Amino acid sequence: MTAPLRVLVLWFPDWPVRAALGGAGPHPPTALMQANTVVACTASAREHGVRAEQRRRVAQGLLSTLQVLPHDPAKDERAFLPVLQLIERHAPGATLLRPGLAVLRARGVSRYHGGEAEAGRALVAILTEAGFPEVRIGVADGPFTAELAARGREACTIVPAGQAAEFLAPLPVSVLRDQQLTGLLIRLGVQTLGGFAALDGLEVRDRFGEHGARLHALAAGADSRVPTPRPPDPELVRVVEFEPALAGADQVAFAVRQTADAVILALGDASAVCTEVRIELTDDNGRVYSRNWLHPTCFDAADLVDRVRWQLEALATETATQPVDEARAFGGIVAVRIVPVAVDDAAHHQPGLFGSGTDERLHHAVSRVQTLLGHQGVVTAAVSGGRWLADRQVLTPWGERTVPPRDPDSPWPGSLPDPIPAEVFRPPRPIGVMGPDGSAVQIDDRGTLSSPPARIDGAEVRAWAGPWPVHEKLWDRTRGRSGHRLQIVDEKDRAWLVFRTGVRWWAEGRYR
Repeated sequence: MTAPLRVLVLWFPDWPVRAALGGAGPHPPTALMQANTVVACTASAREHGVRAEQRRRVAQGLLSTLQVLPHDPAKDERAFLPVLQLIERHAPGATLLRPGLAVLRARGVSRYHGGEAEAGRALVAILTEAGFPEVRIGVADGPFTAELAARGREACTIVPAGQAAEFLAPLPVSVLRDQQLTGLLIRLGVQTLGGFAALDGLEVRDRFGEHGARLHALAAGADSRVPTPRPPDPELVRVVEFEPALAGADQVAFAVRQTADAVILALGDASAVCTEVRIELTDDNGRVYSRNWLHPTCFDAADLVDRVRWQLEALATETATQPVDEARAFGGIVAVRIVPVAVDDAAHHQPGLFGSGTDERLHHAVSRVQTLLGHQGVVTAAVSGGRWLADRQVLTPWGERTVPPRDPDSPWPGSLPDPIPAEVFRPPRPIGVMGPDGSAVQIDDRGTLSSPPARIDGAEVRAWAGPWPVHEKLWDRTRGRSGHRLQIVDEKDRAWLVFRTGVRWWAEGRYR
């Protein structure tokens, strides 16, 4: 077996909390949650019994004033980038194991400083001066042992060469971070890494497979992983500020062009493309107007500029329709922040050699029309879930991915089965449905027609079917709707979908 390398691990305790709250502690009792489970918490929260992997209700039961924040792994990694760059300036070759944990080969830095202990103290001093006094360093044979050494109480812990097994032996098997395996080992009476390492390697492999054999080697101090430097994802956010504030949408769009180009260049350097972006507009009153924009393929600089213009135009229109309120009046824009929310590998968006030309030309042509007409000028239709035709039709501006507000595959009792009308009236338009005597057809509470339909919209009725009741949210006075539907074919071979609610008939759609 290859002899483990001497490595140096730098550990920054509670890094996700620091990335979320900003700056060094002490912090108020705070826990980061993912899927209602504690991912990390502050030291002040641990004093009240809060621990990682606790359920949310358990943590809040221990401390009712616990501040709860969502965990953002991408933010952890971005926040750690400056720290990794600082380490790289003083000890080249640092590898990111995960945010808050970096590893590098100990040979080079220890030779430069005159020994492993001297190198550890020098790095602790550099990072403490830079604002990271909580850093812990471990030096050992292999990253696994060095990480556990770094989690000790001392600022720098060194495990002598060849003594990794002795250092690991008294530690509990839970440090392997494999709940299924460690739970079985504990039930078998194996409580420590030393006890696990004492088991026969072949029997462990036969019982637990390759993964178990790997953990068995770690427990014995045989970690032969070679650190490979890999920087975290770059910071892709770009901000432009204006002095004085700009009021016109065209002015802001023109001024933001270079910033949009900078975002695309940063994505290109990372061999990535952006498929979702958040644009944040800050006015001279300090208010921030934020909106996420989607794209069916990927954004380029012109797309970003268009989104900034459209967001400003929509904001100006919304403000113009509201009552005048000087306290909430929309001011000029002093800053624009472009935040790539979702990125993808650029290789997934490269055009093919054949068969992609027409689609590209179509996209650019329609995008040009949209630029002239505005964001809502060109839309595409998609099907959503719902009981009413207007709810099932979703119109999405060209260039954005369609996100149905309701799942179309879910059961919708009372909804119309296929085929549905090709023409949908939004909003439904009033229409007359008359009986043989010329009076309006009525429907009672039992769904019985007062008379068969004879005329609709001035035309004679040839055939009809129904009625079918539709009731939705009857407990809500503002959003509740109730009515009865009819399908009617008139003498002009027009097929109507109509419904009656209250004392009126409405045309919901028409078949073609």
